[in-house]
Amino acid sequence: MRPEPGQVLHFSEDPTITRFVPHVAATAQQPEAYVWALDHDRAPDYWFPRQCPRALAWVRPGVTTDHDRDRIIGAGCGERVHAIEYAWWEALRTTRLYVYRLPAGPFRPFGEPESHAHVATEPVEPLGPPEPVGDLIECHAAAGIQLRLLDNLWPFWDRVTASTVAFSGIRLGNAAPRPAAGHSPMP
Repeated sequence: MRPEPGQVLHFSEDPTITRFVPHVAATAQQPEAYVWALDHDRAPDYWFPRQCPRALAWVRPGVTTDHDRDRIIGAGCGERVHAIEYAWWEALRTTRLYVYRLPAGPFRPFGEPESHAHVATEPVEPLGPPEPVGDLIECHAAAGIQLRLLDNLWPFWDRVTASTVAFSGIRLGNAAPRPAAGHSPMP
């Protein structure tokens, strides 16, 4: 489920999309209407049910300290970790997700200081029918990405964002509320 040269990807739980039309997403932080897609490196960020809150962290070569790698990712645990809350486990296990391959031509990189997505400002038609992604847990395992289950994402997220690892938080507004002050389930 990685894009081929000249392609970008769009993940969806809807297998019936025949044309992607620019729109302003409900969670958008900008007013422009876009069609959103991803490249090879960011595809794993979307191996989840759409509404699932997730905290993603990975090693930045030459930037991430050994201490932060061991503390956030885990000693001997690879280069990347994706964390979700226990409440989302069943949805992760049972969601049927599809990947659409789109022509890369109409898209441009989006995100500063480094691109985290690709956007188009014109309608885009898929290059073919969507492909089932398959078992989302197995996708993580096959890619060597650690999948971590937590009671609450916020203590982990706070440590991630204060570290030297690269990170992305998606749908965090759907996460459980922050623990009460003074209560932290993480050491």
